[in-house]
Amino acid sequence: MLEKNQTLVSEIVLLGFQNLHNFKIPLFSLFLLIYLLIIWENVLIIVLVLYNRNLQSPMYFFLQQLSLTDLLESTNIVPTLLQTVINDGVVLSIVACITQLYFWGVSETFECFLLAVMSYDRYVAICIPLRYTSIMSHRVCVTFILISWATGFGIAVLSVNPITMLQFCDRNTINHFFCDFFPLLGLICSDTSFVQIQAIIQSFPVVICPFILIIVSYMCIAHAILKIVSNTGRQKAFSTCSSHLAVVSLFYGSIIAIYVVPPTGQSQTINKVLSLMFTLVIPMTNPIIYSLKSTDIRETLKKSRKR
Repeated sequence: MLEKNQTLVSEIVLLGFQNLHNFKIPLFSLFLLIYLLIIWENVLIIVLVLYNRNLQSPMYFFLQQLSLTDLLESTNIVPTLLQTVINDGVVLSIVACITQLYFWGVSETFECFLLAVMSYDRYVAICIPLRYTSIMSHRVCVTFILISWATGFGIAVLSVNPITMLQFCDRNTINHFFCDFFPLLGLICSDTSFVQIQAIIQSFPVVICPFILIIVSYMCIAHAILKIVSNTGRQKAFSTCSSHLAVVSLFYGSIIAIYVVPPTGQSQTINKVLSLMFTLVIPMTNPIIYSLKSTDIRETLKKSRKR
C-alpha cells in the first residue's frame, strides 16, 4: 500500500547561492535584468508571430510556443532565485515547492517534445519540400502542440504525485535555488526507489525518444543538404536549421551535464550554475538566436520600428 502523506515539516528552505557578501546586489541586479530581458524578448516574439502575416508559418508557430514555455519556466523559478540571492535563502511551503516542481516538469517535458516537432518540421521542409504544406498544415501543427502540452501536464502529474504520498523527515533544507526533483527526494525518509525507477522509465519517452527523433531528422537533413549541387543552396538549407540546432545543443547539453554526468565533489555548486542555463541563459538566448538567423523576423522588426 502507498504511504499516506505524514509530512513532519510544513516548509522547505532553499539555500540558493550562499556567502555572496559584496556580490549580492550586483548578482541580484544581473539576474533581474536578464529576467526582464527574457520577458521582453519572448513576449515580443509571441506578439510578432501572432499579429504579423509574414510569420504565419509552422516554423514561427512553433517558435511562438517555445517562447511561451520559456516564459513559463522562467516565471516559475526566477522570482524564487531572486529571493534566495537577496535574502540568503527563501522559505517555501511544501505545497508551493511541489507546485514549482510540477510546473518545472511541465515546461521541460513540453520543450523536449517541441524541439522534436521542430526538427521534424525542418526535415519535411528540406527533405520533402513539395509536400510540406499538406503535411505541416495548421491543423497538424496545432495537434502536435496540444498533444505536447497534454503530455507535459500528464507526465508531470505522474512524476510529482508519488512524492506527495511519501513521508518527509525533519530535514527541510535544500541546497538549491528552486525545488528540483532529486534534491527534494533527499528530504524524504520513506523508500524512494519506486519514484526513482519511475523517473528513469519516464525519461525514455520524454527525453530519449525525442532526442533520437531529432538525431534521425538531422541525419536525413544532412544527407539531403549534401545532395544539393550549389553552395548557395546548401547554405540556404543549412541556415534554416542552424538556429534550431543551437537551441537543441544548449537544451540537451544542460540536461546531460546536470542529470547524466557522474557527480563530483562540487556537484551541488556545479548543478546550481548549470541550472541557470535552464532558467536564465536558454530563455534569454532562444529569441536572440532565432531573431539573428531569421530574415523574416529582422524585417518585421525593422518595419515595426518605422511605424
